[in-house]
Amino acid sequence: MGSIVEKRPCNREFVSLAALMSRELRNEKIDKPFVRYGCAAKSRKGEDYFLMKTECHMIHGRNVSSTFSVFGIFDGHNGDAAAIYSRDNLLNHVLDAIPHGLTRDEWLQALPRALVAGFVKTDKQFQSKGLTSGTTATFVIVDKWTVTVASVGDSRCILDTPDGVVSELTVDHRLEENTEERERVTASGGEVGRLSVVGGPEIGPLRCWPGGLCLSRSIGDMDVGEFIVPIPYVKQVKLSNGGGRLIIASDGIWDALSSKIAAESCRGLPSELAARQVVKEALRTRGLKDDTTCIVVDIVPPPDNTLPPPSPPRKTQSKLRSLLLKTKFRGGSASKLSKKLAAVSNVEELFEEGSAMLAERLGNDEMCGSTTSGLFTCAVCQVDLAASEGISVHAGSIFSTSSKPWQGPFLCVGCRDKKDAMEGKRPSGVKVV
Repeated sequence: MGSIVEKRPCNREFVSLAALMSRELRNEKIDKPFVRYGCAAKSRKGEDYFLMKTECHMIHGRNVSSTFSVFGIFDGHNGDAAAIYSRDNLLNHVLDAIPHGLTRDEWLQALPRALVAGFVKTDKQFQSKGLTSGTTATFVIVDKWTVTVASVGDSRCILDTPDGVVSELTVDHRLEENTEERERVTASGGEVGRLSVVGGPEIGPLRCWPGGLCLSRSIGDMDVGEFIVPIPYVKQVKLSNGGGRLIIASDGIWDALSSKIAAESCRGLPSELAARQVVKEALRTRGLKDDTTCIVVDIVPPPDNTLPPPSPPRKTQSKLRSLLLKTKFRGGSASKLSKKLAAVSNVEELFEEGSAMLAERLGNDEMCGSTTSGLFTCAVCQVDLAASEGISVHAGSIFSTSSKPWQGPFLCVGCRDKKDAMEGKRPSGVKVV
């Protein structure tokens, strides 16, 4: 006896392929903001250089790629050679220090350490040319809503959020204003004082001697001692889907305008006009007394985007994150910056570190720098090392017996020599064979 099957109407809603593709495209637009930028400059000495590069491609695991943008200000002194070299080479040196095959999240987590290695490698290779020029460097990587800033010197990057809160993403390395840096320089063997005219009073800002440089960190400057280090202050933040505006500029701007006034002077203007307005305001206030360069970067959602509310900041860190980053929040100016930025509801802090100690910045990882061939690579310059050649970044002076050769990351002899000199363990220029 056959059964009777009752046919019921199907209430399932079918969505066309075109509609699904459109929905995915909208989701991608929400996930990836527009990056608009502009630059303006007035030259007096011709030693300011800048970098603006968008649509840089990073290949992640399983042939997945993503794009990011890079912006930089390089304010040279004692010539423009260091600024030009840094502009042309720093990005490649940073990317060389990032392991292959990382996911996007892992690559963002690896960026702070790679920036340290890239800055030190750039400094080391430029100094090998025997040129005495030096430069500040403020280097900004924008990957979707995540902004990573690394800086040495007194060029500055600030963030202006849609709710009108202005925050500094860099710390000025000026001896006159930075007590922590003065103490570090003197502890490493440098002398800090003002220019002294025989028989007259001391004049001008605090400087480091020998050399007379006003900065405590820079790239180059081989004639002023290794206690002027290239190890950058690094800050990484994630913006909400409301976005924000970055203003990156040389000290020709910041000697004339406060961060707040610079941000307020260009609100409501598109990025290109905003950069011109900031330069114009600085010249109106102080005149053209120095090279004056400004980049404005707007990180904004697509105009037709309906945005969800910002998610609360994450409280935990992944195992890889803690290994790669060793996140620390230090006292002094860095701590004040953290507290100020934490008050901004639509900015999530991911990383902050300003230590000038290379071992602290490169982390502690026994497998760091290992390759598939069984060799190791120098954590700074990326040269291949045999197992017997690498020296742990955590080892003390070469004259110490406390070395632990199994504990990475590892350095080649040249980078170990530079590390010891930067920490005052060996006079600058003394090489070990």
